[in-house]
Amino acid sequence: MSEQDPTELHQDGIGQGDELDRLWTPHRMAYIRGENKPTDASSGECPFCRIPSLGDQEGLVVHRGSLAFVVLNLYPYAPGHLMVCPYRHIADYTETTDEESAEIADLTRTAMRVVRATSGAGGFNIGMNQGAIAGAGIAAHLHQHVVPRWPGDQNFMPIIGRTKTLPELLTDTRSLLAEAWPPG
Repeated sequence: MSEQDPTELHQDGIGQGDELDRLWTPHRMAYIRGENKPTDASSGECPFCRIPSLGDQEGLVVHRGSLAFVVLNLYPYAPGHLMVCPYRHIADYTETTDEESAEIADLTRTAMRVVRATSGAGGFNIGMNQGAIAGAGIAAHLHQHVVPRWPGDQNFMPIIGRTKTLPELLTDTRSLLAEAWPPG
């Protein structure tokens, strides 16, 4: 049996170290295990139906409209990752009324303006995952993601640095965005 070269790297996670830094994020296990996912598609189990009954800080609500609200994502991809949700428990974008789709669009535009003004975001990923097969974590309640992006943000860290960073507490981000949200 030959002795292994100590400078040789192993990427299998066992044996000698792979020289990667680890940033442990045990809070993500709640998401991975589905601890906050509804057990069924009913509005009684839906977090997006529960959130409006909470206070703004407790529910991470940034703004409440007439037909929809803006809330921080509890498991954000980037700082300021917002979701625009109708109050009504519907799953598919085609089920929105004209008034709901107009308010969702208007809140999305305002979200972009507010995030840009407060954090200097250089761009955004905006979208809805329609159905579990399309990646919707909570498929029973429509929600549109507004994910701010910056040059070198999540592209560099996870790929090159093998680290994901969120430099701000969710409650601080919620307060910053809520205070900057225009009245009306």
